[in-house]
Amino acid sequence: MSEHLQTTDRSDSVVIIPTYNEKENIRAICEAVIALPQRFDILVIDDGSPDGTADIVRELRKENPGRIHLTEREGKQGLGTAYIAGFKESLALGYEYIFEMDADFSHNPADLIPLRNACAVDGADMSIGSRYVTGVNVVNWPMGRVLMSYYASAYVRIVTGLPVRDTTAGFVCYTRRVLEALPLDNIRFKGYAFQIEMKFTAFKYGFKIKEVPIIFVNRVLGESKMNSSIFSEAVFGVMRLKLSSLFKKYPDYGKRD
Repeated sequence: MSEHLQTTDRSDSVVIIPTYNEKENIRAICEAVIALPQRFDILVIDDGSPDGTADIVRELRKENPGRIHLTEREGKQGLGTAYIAGFKESLALGYEYIFEMDADFSHNPADLIPLRNACAVDGADMSIGSRYVTGVNVVNWPMGRVLMSYYASAYVRIVTGLPVRDTTAGFVCYTRRVLEALPLDNIRFKGYAFQIEMKFTAFKYGFKIKEVPIIFVNRVLGESKMNSSIFSEAVFGVMRLKLSSLFKKYPDYGKRD
């Protein structure tokens, strides 16, 4: 079920925030995005949070007419399907720059502006908020988790040839051009490997990808959705992704008119 308020004076940028039990964070993260000096609208995709997350978003929507959209889904359907639903909805609403961002402040809302500039000003088709493009910029993660994430990204680069330092990053700006071209209904991964598959597919389509350095901060409030099985999906799914790509012919969007 989707509920929207629309105005003629709307931003060309929308931030998709998937949520499941994020009542501790959702008001603060939405207010932080709304307060930015550049206008970004928000699309929350809530997977039936039993803690009342969607109720808070409805209140925020009344307080900020035309700025916040809400889609409610039944049950936990996975991060990947939430973003795919958000992409389709954002395209239908006419946005040009479409962002992925977590609800828990691990991504700094202020970094939305340089991510957008990488596309709108510098000409990238897709920009990635990267933890690893200038070293390791992660705060409050256990060392084991940092190493697991860093070397998982290195593994993805080696196997796929994807020229991205932070292949599992979840802080991303897509231009409309990319999302209209990619076969969204054919994206197979549902968990965090979804992030790898989207980047790999965009790369194979010839889109220009730019990494923007960010500092990633581990969540303070709420429960993390990360676990070892998520990394296992990312690591073991990559080989299948690479093998299947050997038998596909990809269109080339690298040349612009």
